[in-house]
Amino acid sequence: MKPRPSLLMLLCFFRYGLAGEVRTGSPEGPASVSSSPPHGPSPSHQNKEKCEGISLETQRAVGGAVAKLGLKLLEDLQPGPEQPNVVLSPLSVSLALAQLALGAVNDTEKHLLSALHASLLPDYYKTLSCLQEQLITKAIKVASRIYLKPGIVLKKEFVERSLQLFKSSPTPLTSLEEVNQWVGEATSGHMNNFLSSLPPNVLLMLINAVHFKGEWKSRFESRHTTKDLFYINKQTAVKVDMMTGSKYPLSMFVDGDKDTQVARFPFQGNTSFLVVMPMPSQNLSQAAANLNITDLYERLPSETTMLVKLPKIKLEYKQDLQSALSNMGLASLFSGPDLSGIAGGPLVVSGVQHASSMELNEEGAEASAATSVILVRTVPIFAVNMPFIFAIVDDVSHTPLFLGMVTNPNPGATDDPDIITPLSSMTATEAPQNDVPYWDNMLHDVGDEGEETERLLNH
Repeated sequence: MKPRPSLLMLLCFFRYGLAGEVRTGSPEGPASVSSSPPHGPSPSHQNKEKCEGISLETQRAVGGAVAKLGLKLLEDLQPGPEQPNVVLSPLSVSLALAQLALGAVNDTEKHLLSALHASLLPDYYKTLSCLQEQLITKAIKVASRIYLKPGIVLKKEFVERSLQLFKSSPTPLTSLEEVNQWVGEATSGHMNNFLSSLPPNVLLMLINAVHFKGEWKSRFESRHTTKDLFYINKQTAVKVDMMTGSKYPLSMFVDGDKDTQVARFPFQGNTSFLVVMPMPSQNLSQAAANLNITDLYERLPSETTMLVKLPKIKLEYKQDLQSALSNMGLASLFSGPDLSGIAGGPLVVSGVQHASSMELNEEGAEASAATSVILVRTVPIFAVNMPFIFAIVDDVSHTPLFLGMVTNPNPGATDDPDIITPLSSMTATEAPQNDVPYWDNMLHDVGDEGEETERLLNH
């Protein structure tokens, strides 16, 4: 499988007020800084030196800070009829807000660092920068850029630190096409038309893009992908393409206290797809707020061979994060922030645009997974066929690269009676055979259902 999540963060800045405007040069001149950066070792060389020897404890601490921000956002970004699924990158949001904090002063800086949970680390910027360095050596691609209207003059220290910490340098904002072309390249072609138009009166844009491409350690065979039911709630199910592995090595456990199931699908390269599936009676956002990724990793047992079902999905999500960030104490960013460390004169953030996509399918790189289907009746079942929370996680630092909630993996089927099915209309053989909330999800022996499972696998 090659999941290809991509996410883009866009922060736009405008002038506000009448006094102390941003200093500009010639209207047609290049974007500039107040003085030239000093010569010396390249930022990449400096980063390599300063990142050597960072302890696992420190990596987990910065991963925990990124996770806290992401889970708080996920709690606020409720799925709805128009967007039943949510995808975001806590890593991308953290990088974009951290770069903004480099130019924030006084209370604005204080509020940003609080939202970023920077107090968990003695040197937050350095550690976050080192985390980015370590992650991009795996399957993650991170890109940042500062777009400026020609003539805008940035503060020297802001430009130097942005380049050193986040490899983000200023570029003249010349056209919509140029911005979209850069975004397309940064996301490996998955977001080619991020902006339909340039925001009016924009002076400066901070853009951060994250792209991840992974492959299962144990792949799913496409010939075993069949139509199956995903239970949106106790009244309605929707038909989806369900990937199936008959003897899949999976680490999973049932949390009886929180009534959830947790499973880890490993990728090659020390990253994993983590699934948290609560009981139908639970609110996904509330369940997300109580997650602790490091705790889940510590509780995961050794892998067990079992029958696994995972929906084949393609998710797209777009959202302005202004409301969610305001709920986190950052409302002043959009009214009267102190960003005088970026440029002279007052600036205000007009919005924080966020776009993301993720695709799950069967592709994988290991031929050893292409084995014949042999089902033993005592193989347990783990079926991801109800609303769930997911995270793509770095196994070392426990940093959530992507977080999301899936309530309907086939949202386009709302009006198609052949795809969306009221459970009350099902025949006895179609309806779930158990009365328990998890229906056929709960970890159990196949038992008398083995013949039916064999039929599905050999379809």
